[in-house]
Amino acid sequence: MPWFPEAMSCKSKVAPSVDFDHSCSDSVEYLTLNFGPFETVHRWRRLPPCDEFVGARRSKHTVVAYRDAIYVFGGDNGKNMLNDLLRFDVKDCSWCRAFTTGTPPAPRYHHSAVVYGSSMFVFGGYTGDIYSNSNLKNKNDLFEYKFATGQWTEWKVEGRLVARSAHGATVYNDKLWIFAGYDGNARQIEQSGEIPPSCCNFPVAVCQDKMFVFSGQSGAKITNNLFQFEFKGHIWTRIPTEHLLRGSPPPPQRRYGHTMVAFDRHLYVFGGAADNTLPNELHCYDVDSQTWEVIQPSTDSELSFPVVWRKKGLPFGLWCMPSGRLFHAAAVIHDAMYIFGGTVDNNVRSGEMYRFQFSCYPKCTLHEDYGKLWENRQFCDVEFILGEREEKVLGHIAIVTARCKWLRIIFRQKLEIKYVHIYPNVKFCGLGPPLLEVSIREADAQPFEVLMQFLYTDKIQYPRRGHVQDVLLIMDVYKLALSFKLSRLEQLCVQYIEASVDLQNVLSVCENANKLQLDQLKEHCLNFVVKESHFNQVIMTKEFEHLSTPLIVEIVRRKQQPPPRVYSDQPVDIGTSLVQDMKACLEGAGHEFCDIILLLDGHPRPAHKAILAARSSYFEAMFRSFMPEDGQVNISIGEMVPSTQAFESMLRYIYYGDVNMPPEDSLYLFAAPYYYGFSNNRLQAYCKQNLEMNVTVENVLQILEAADKTQALDMKKHCLHIIVHQFTKVSKLPNLRSLSQPLLLDIIDSLASHISDKQCTEMSSDI
Repeated sequence: MPWFPEAMSCKSKVAPSVDFDHSCSDSVEYLTLNFGPFETVHRWRRLPPCDEFVGARRSKHTVVAYRDAIYVFGGDNGKNMLNDLLRFDVKDCSWCRAFTTGTPPAPRYHHSAVVYGSSMFVFGGYTGDIYSNSNLKNKNDLFEYKFATGQWTEWKVEGRLVARSAHGATVYNDKLWIFAGYDGNARQIEQSGEIPPSCCNFPVAVCQDKMFVFSGQSGAKITNNLFQFEFKGHIWTRIPTEHLLRGSPPPPQRRYGHTMVAFDRHLYVFGGAADNTLPNELHCYDVDSQTWEVIQPSTDSELSFPVVWRKKGLPFGLWCMPSGRLFHAAAVIHDAMYIFGGTVDNNVRSGEMYRFQFSCYPKCTLHEDYGKLWENRQFCDVEFILGEREEKVLGHIAIVTARCKWLRIIFRQKLEIKYVHIYPNVKFCGLGPPLLEVSIREADAQPFEVLMQFLYTDKIQYPRRGHVQDVLLIMDVYKLALSFKLSRLEQLCVQYIEASVDLQNVLSVCENANKLQLDQLKEHCLNFVVKESHFNQVIMTKEFEHLSTPLIVEIVRRKQQPPPRVYSDQPVDIGTSLVQDMKACLEGAGHEFCDIILLLDGHPRPAHKAILAARSSYFEAMFRSFMPEDGQVNISIGEMVPSTQAFESMLRYIYYGDVNMPPEDSLYLFAAPYYYGFSNNRLQAYCKQNLEMNVTVENVLQILEAADKTQALDMKKHCLHIIVHQFTKVSKLPNLRSLSQPLLLDIIDSLASHISDKQCTEMSSDI
């Protein structure tokens, strides 16, 4: 493993996958649930702490995961640096000292440790005697520990590598990559882009072929910036936060001494010191959607009574959350994060181990699916004619009217609605092949297309750094958002523009804001120009010489006499999201624009072709190739017709991605993703966990009926097991008497089997 410059070669429940047995029949799917031990999603679990006779409490150490064990190396106990190696078995929750042979690294802290193959590699760190404050120095040595043999070996490294501590390290593509740290200012590989400042006491994590760095100390400065590094091109990018609307979860506070791990498409940040506090919230960053959220722990994580271990007669794992801490360490095994040690209140070292259960659900593809509908322009039923040049842009009435009330009014006036009385007070619009034409003279095609992209995805593209035309385009979009009364898009545009204003473009943006009468943006630009650190640089530019006289006068007057600051405590209207609008559309706001009838057991339900086609390849193929002439589609899942309640649950998932439903609906919808061709098995996974954890005495009979109808044989067996063991309670349920005769016979047969198994021996012994 040779050196490469700066790199070295080297309350829901967890839902497992759903299995189908296709061998039984072409028309019937026999469902296998694979019941097993379940762990609550987002549950914190306190595990046995490390006893002092095994290893000291510590901080500034490292942990790595190998197979089913956590390995802890080094750190300090508050008095001395350490170089012992501890092992925690995650299956039986036991601590021991790891077997070692050879010469280990000298005692140290703020080093790094990574796993490559079947070895752990320890690099650098701070060594010396912290008690006497002597011989303290950064190291650049590299040690390998082989898990199979326990052998420590020091590597001899060719070339120059700067000694450092409190740095970041990770393995990617057979190389060890090391970034920053104390005395880590030297750059030994070519890098480009928005390179983060040299920093220390920060974590790194690899997700989707990129390395992420969050927060940390840069000299006396601490930021909460998130950077990503692309290994292939050696390009750094600062992840923008300007797309996070006011009211949306913000990024975590600036901090240092925290941990960050990657799991699936998420980064999880915990702990650290944040402005003289030790927070214990767990923050999650979605790499796909570029959004942050604070993970709400499961309710059974929040119990904080004293934990009593097995040696006192109780099982491990009474639940509680970790307190805030810094200089702890974290690693991932399977679908859980393990956190060990750290410095807690009053500078006390910790020997605690905690486990956090991740969620494994496939991501919601709602925004992506509607985005593809916009990109592909299939099933368009409206043509917008824009501006003086009469440029044409296609769209879908269902999406546009669901997202924009202003456009909904225009469409209502344009359409000649053919009333079909399906439900009381519900109108149906049979739209034929000709496109509906809607003329909007005040909108040009380019900004209007950006607006349309927002309607379909809730997102617009962030302006490229140094491209003033991108900023000016977003200003045109902002003008349209004001006209169309799209509050959410207004806020997004303002945040993007204000974040993009710099010394090079401020005058262009200010002049354009003045021209478009965008007073809020003009005010922001004027305040930017007259700022003490900006003013001299701005007025010396060529652009200032060509600025209109009225704007020059405004700038000069504002510099001489700044207006008083006006503070408003009025809440900002951030508008409605794609999910909220599509929910309202399904619940009634979009009924007058329906163009398809779904028939469930003969009962009609109006819907929208474009929405169904965007979310389901089954409907897309049907509407493209063999659309029924009468505009009516019979609904089934294979040969099974779902219940009305289950069908409504499926429509909620299609329209706005909702996965909440009664457990009995889940049985009907298990096969829906498979049959209707949804983008992934997210609905299936939620159906599975919903059943696994929510079968109760109160609903067991309804689920038994659904299991029998859907041929979910192991679920039926599970329900019968509950009925037999809780028969005293089940027998009092009113719907027991409404069960079919075959199901009643199944219950009697199960009762008989239970009695014979349990009581036959006693009866025979009495004879």
